[in-house]
Amino acid sequence: MKVIVTGAGGQVGCTLMSSVPGTASAIGLTHAELDICDRSAVMSFVCAQPSDIIINTGAYTAVDRAESTPDLAARVNIDGPANLAMAARDTGARLLHLSTDFVFDGLTSTTCGPDAPTRPLSVYGKTKLAGEQAVQEILPDRSVIVRTAWVYASTGSNFVRTMVRLMREKGHVRVVADQVGTPTAAISLAEVIWALVHRPDLNGVYHWTDAGVASWYDFAVAISEESATVGLLSAGVRVDPITTEDYPTPAKRPPFSVLDTRALRGALSVTPRHWRENLRTVLKEMSRA
Repeated sequence: MKVIVTGAGGQVGCTLMSSVPGTASAIGLTHAELDICDRSAVMSFVCAQPSDIIINTGAYTAVDRAESTPDLAARVNIDGPANLAMAARDTGARLLHLSTDFVFDGLTSTTCGPDAPTRPLSVYGKTKLAGEQAVQEILPDRSVIVRTAWVYASTGSNFVRTMVRLMREKGHVRVVADQVGTPTAAISLAEVIWALVHRPDLNGVYHWTDAGVASWYDFAVAISEESATVGLLSAGVRVDPITTEDYPTPAKRPPFSVLDTRALRGALSVTPRHWRENLRTVLKEMSRA
């Protein structure tokens, strides 16, 4: 099984490249090595390196910055996936594309299934949804879109690493308590992606997150407690809950973005680990590093 991983410099791409199964051979490409917005470059590379599947983890994920740079967000999140889908179509490959919970508005307290109505509130969410639609239009029978949420890893830029740094520097943090979702470790997401690589019979839209539900405040409290357990932080870091109104941002976030993962769990016969269990594993990795 020959695989191309785009966005290999990001936290999910790095995790995928560090966990390639023995049944696959993978080429990982960072943005510097392949700009997915460059259609001719994408076509040239994919034609020169025929693969069974392309995994696109590349995205413009600066949610707030996207509000002031919508053209750049659109190039990366819409044009990039479209270019990869065209290259896959022309070479007979499949495409697995990562998307986000931000395609939903999160205004109801019900879990969102893959077929739930989409209504993104931000430029980031709108461009990610348009990217999904481009992939499905170009490559309807050989594409899989996996929406996920609140992804973090032991490396890269993410909420967990930011919280550990701020807690260490300041001894206390203030965190939004009225936005609810599911923290998802990149290691968990990578396992599911590799399972999907070996299921050419599957296509369409699926959801994957770790098990459980949390607010950002709950997540931060767990980071504080688990970090103290593994020696990353001293015990007793104060975490104060605040509201979204207390912490205004350029981009609107979905207040409740819990994804329904039952379809993918059933298709792959897998059971997600609870987010707190995976958090403990990632913090141990950070401690050893």
